[in-house]
Amino acid sequence: MDITTLEISNSRKMTVNTPIIRNPLDVTDLADWGVIPTMIEGTSHTSGKLLHKNANGDSECGIWVCTPGKWECHVTRDEFCHFLSGRCTYVRDDGEVIEITPGTAAFFPQDWKGVCTVHETVRKVYMIR
Repeated sequence: MDITTLEISNSRKMTVNTPIIRNPLDVTDLADWGVIPTMIEGTSHTSGKLLHKNANGDSECGIWVCTPGKWECHVTRDEFCHFLSGRCTYVRDDGEVIEITPGTAAFFPQDWKGVCTVHETVRKVYMIR
């Protein structure tokens, strides 16, 4: 999290207490979030940085990084993602294929189910609610 002082004009400054992450592609102080528990092939290791989590824990946002592998995916709450780097493919249980490349934004509704295959380590910023 970054508490920032913004210069509004030459004579005024304002402290901003809003959680922000500057240049999320450059963030290196990521926490180890472990291996995906529903692996089909390989061993996808995850890490990330939590930007904010509300008091009751039903909403959070941050950075998520995942190494190559293939696993079963069940989205348990609505999730918006903006993928910054890497490549992966999501295949929904009904056969819909979603190819992810850098710059892709996607919304996965609660109870989305399918398979995720990470071809090149992915990094995304996300919001879960």
